[in-house]
Amino acid sequence: MAKLTLAASTLILFFGAGIPARGLASPALSIQPVNCRFASRYTPTSILANPSPFEQALISWEGQFHQTNVSYNDFNGMTFDGTLLNSVTGVHDLAGLHTFSAASKESLHIMLLAHVVNGTPGAAQWILAANGGGSDAEKARKLAINILHKKWDTMNRFNATYPGFGGFLPWFAHSGSDPLAPTWDWVNRVPALDNGENIWAIYALIEALQSTGRKDYQVLASKWESYLNYLKKTAARIFYRGSGHICAVTTIANQSLPVNHPAQSYVCEGLNSGGNPFINDPYEGQQFMFFLQLYGGLNQSDIDALWEFKRPQLVSVDWSFPGYGSITVQKGFWFSSHENWGWMQLPYTDIPLMKTLFANMEKARTCNSQAKKIPGMYASINNSTDSNGQIIGYISNAGIPEIANQTVQELDVITPYSTMNTMLVNKTVGLVWWHNMVIAKRMQNIYGSSESTRVDGTATSAFVSWDSKMTTVNGLFGGVTSLVRTKMQREGVYRPFIDVVQREYTRVFGKVPIKGTGESICLPTVTVPDLGLVDFSSCAN
Repeated sequence: MAKLTLAASTLILFFGAGIPARGLASPALSIQPVNCRFASRYTPTSILANPSPFEQALISWEGQFHQTNVSYNDFNGMTFDGTLLNSVTGVHDLAGLHTFSAASKESLHIMLLAHVVNGTPGAAQWILAANGGGSDAEKARKLAINILHKKWDTMNRFNATYPGFGGFLPWFAHSGSDPLAPTWDWVNRVPALDNGENIWAIYALIEALQSTGRKDYQVLASKWESYLNYLKKTAARIFYRGSGHICAVTTIANQSLPVNHPAQSYVCEGLNSGGNPFINDPYEGQQFMFFLQLYGGLNQSDIDALWEFKRPQLVSVDWSFPGYGSITVQKGFWFSSHENWGWMQLPYTDIPLMKTLFANMEKARTCNSQAKKIPGMYASINNSTDSNGQIIGYISNAGIPEIANQTVQELDVITPYSTMNTMLVNKTVGLVWWHNMVIAKRMQNIYGSSESTRVDGTATSAFVSWDSKMTTVNGLFGGVTSLVRTKMQREGVYRPFIDVVQREYTRVFGKVPIKGTGESICLPTVTVPDLGLVDFSSCAN
């Protein structure tokens, strides 16, 4: 069993008596950051003793990602997926820009802009980092509002051009002043999962805008509310097929025809291919399902069918390892951190059972890596870049096989954003794990953290993206559950949400004692080996 290297009283002070931490990587000299390679100037011990300076440095440098033609298009306010970096300098160029994106990236952007509008501590610092610096809340809000106006205009123009999407977004392409258009492989196709993530981001944004009490902000809130109301009208038509079946991806007869045109039709992609074309997961698919249940106009019979169809996928499983106590968790698909995106949007943890379960999942995630001597944690992520600076591929199947449905996994790459949920459960522990990954060679650049590193230290990914970076920042800011909760309560859907979550999860986790409530969340004890990789020249100590 790993031994603590800090006094128990210190751990309780910084981690809270409810979830103490175990294990710690070896300390080194800590001084204040002076450049983008700031992580090496902190230690786990210094972060545990005073996490705020490290957190502020993280926010500022991750904010450098928020630049036009790096992460978004200032002309239309829309996101880009990310950008490749020069393998030597670590600086981006336009040739490496991924000029495509999706509703999931929009979700992350909109949530962060909601935080700026709401005045969340650190949010102004984040958006101003690449815009003159500082933490002037009013200057930050003006920048956010300007982007939100452009984004709303762009999405409405897209809907007018391609009304068959019913307001939802496919994967889309754009650059400069070119209009938004579906990518070549998403013509006449639209996904539910990504749009579910974006829906609740918009929902939170509306609440943030309205709560300011400022008339101009409330006018913008009304515009976004009208957009959301349109999605309420089209969601079932496009994605719901009865009997609790929600299309994971819908094939559209003609994206240029209106939703209710006589020649328009919507079919679940893969319906006759022998696979499962429906969303029936208790992970990220739940965001869209809850929108459909609460706002999609379904009758009670259809709402009941939604849960009956997906019920078999909600499973209790115990993580265990010699020397560690068993921990009860919700069985994952891969148990990738990405799967719990919805926990930073929907107020699941208002329910004590769910709060316990969420904490347990992060105990299992952190302790699994500590026990197996892994220097970081797993989430679906872009692989390393090759000798030509190109991404080798995308790794979806990265998590914890022992507590997942899918046990064939690729576990040689870790990513800093695997801390996104840890940040919500115990921010300081999340910061220590994030630090442990970015101190590896080439894992910091002038836009913040890099995409991923191999566990053995042989390669990294010279790429930066929304998924690998802004998930972390959203986690640091606490997600948007407080905004979503308030709007839910005002609109009378909070109680139905709480009741159904309580009912469904109690069916599975209320029958037996939940193991691991007294177990500690874990800290890293090993680091990525230094095998001679050279830091980016623009970000070297």
